[in-house]
Amino acid sequence: MSQTIMLDIIDDKVLNLLVDLERLNLIRLHKESNRPTEDSNIHKYKGAIKKQPLYEVDKQLNELRSGWE
Repeated sequence: MSQTIMLDIIDDKVLNLLVDLERLNLIRLHKESNRPTEDSNIHKYKGAIKKQPLYEVDKQLNELRSGWE
């Protein structure tokens, strides 16, 4: 029986434990190849919305809402 799962390593100590389990032939570790690239959505849209004071955002929301009425 073989299953594949993805883990987020929070503490490096866990990685050492996983390596030990691999040495015992209980698990097989694979290096992640799906790193975020420049083409990912995060990088594509980062900075697309400029920082605005709260009163400007509130004003725009009110204008949008009044358009629906």
